[in-house]
Amino acid sequence: MFEELEKLEQRYNELERLLAEPKVASGQSQYSNLAKELSQLSGKVTLFRELKKVVKEIEDLEGVLKEAYEKEFLELARKELDNLKKRKVELGERLKNATSEAEADLDKDIIVEIRAGTGGQEASIFAADLYRMYTKYAARKGWPTEIISSHATELGGYKEIIFGVKGKDAYKMLKFESGVHRVQRVPETEASGRIHTSTATVAVLVEPEEVDLVIDPKDIKIDVFRSSGPGGQSVNTADSAVRITYLPTEMIVTCQDERSQLKNKNKALRVLRARLLKQKIQEEFKRVSQERKSQIGSGDRSEKIRTYNFPDRRVTDHRIGITIHRLEGVLEGDLDEIVESLLKASKEKRNEPCPS
Repeated sequence: MFEELEKLEQRYNELERLLAEPKVASGQSQYSNLAKELSQLSGKVTLFRELKKVVKEIEDLEGVLKEAYEKEFLELARKELDNLKKRKVELGERLKNATSEAEADLDKDIIVEIRAGTGGQEASIFAADLYRMYTKYAARKGWPTEIISSHATELGGYKEIIFGVKGKDAYKMLKFESGVHRVQRVPETEASGRIHTSTATVAVLVEPEEVDLVIDPKDIKIDVFRSSGPGGQSVNTADSAVRITYLPTEMIVTCQDERSQLKNKNKALRVLRARLLKQKIQEEFKRVSQERKSQIGSGDRSEKIRTYNFPDRRVTDHRIGITIHRLEGVLEGDLDEIVESLLKASKEKRNEPCPS
């Protein structure tokens, strides 16, 4: 860990030198990018420098304790040494969190994708319920939301809805929502009163800024077409809908909610960047990490994470085994108990010793 932090400090010093050069200062784009990188490193480097100072003070005090001094002085030195060792542990923990990939993204805005899974129209209605739940939770936290793309159904559900969430701690509080959500209830369309099980998938993506992930224009193909609403009817008379294909992987993003072709294109690019960043992070994780996955889940969309059971009015998160008998409150956006339990489980998991 120290070696990596030494490299970060060296890069920080290099950035300070570069930003002081007149040639760099005159180039607005380069200066902005370097200043942003410096700002991102500042917190970690400050902690690292404080940790190095504490380590040096511990070494000095341990040397003092080997010398022959008065008893009272040595007692004071031992107390100070104990305090410094506690401070060292605290700084080490803060650095560990600050340098992890997940912690680095905690203050970034996010894009949430919800898609209807198995269950036909009922799955689409459930997707709409989840969208409403998350937007109500965001409103409680004071986070603005915006619909980026949606495909509504005739019964008021969504085949797919993608929306942005902006605000401090949005990613921290919602990052564990990725996965399969399951609902068990009697659908309004079911005449016999049988309980059905339907699903919807959720993906929570960090929204990168343009400097975080640059897309080569040669790697994308942009098509425009006429927007359509539920049932296939045309919702405008202009070709404003946009489909972007990322050619290296054939990833496709479509946006048609805006009447402006440019706005749809910009929104589609935001979603594409977020998906590509998540793919890049996942590939890097698989390449370099052989550690076990957290028991609270990997964020894989194929993983069933939660059940919303209407007959019993309960919500169960299967990753941490928590059941809450306040289904209506949860669907109204009262997610705090679930979110805090997931954060606590994640913290405890990070603090476990690695298996030998």
